[in-house]
Amino acid sequence: MDLLWKAYLRRFDQEHFHRFAKVYLGMARAHLSSAQATDRWMHLIMAAYAQLRLASPHVDDLRRPWHPRPEPGRPLSPYRVRLGFRRLRAKLGTPAGSPKLTRPGPGRPKGSRNRPKDKRPPYRKTVTTGNEHRE
Repeated sequence: MDLLWKAYLRRFDQEHFHRFAKVYLGMARAHLSSAQATDRWMHLIMAAYAQLRLASPHVDDLRRPWHPRPEPGRPLSPYRVRLGFRRLRAKLGTPAGSPKLTRPGPGRPKGSRNRPKDKRPPYRKTVTTGNEHRE
């Protein structure tokens, strides 16, 4: 009986995971034509879920007014982590360099002229009628 109860609880967790992945991570939105594309999409969803789980201790609890307060010492659910993930990204920063200036570049130096293009012969299609070739 104890084994059946544990199996039921595990099934309950899996159902909640699938609902979360379908509704919030976009698992049901992709209608992909190949099995390989579906596998890649599922790997991306699993990576997003893993990121949410790993970010749980670092995210502030941004709960909705109707959500109960979390128990102290208990990690936040992936849904709650998702709510605060934007603020976490701002705290972490980025490894990218500073943005480029928005001013236009220097352009062409004053006094320079356009170079003439190379002379090329005109392109003509060959018309084939039977075995003859004409230009």
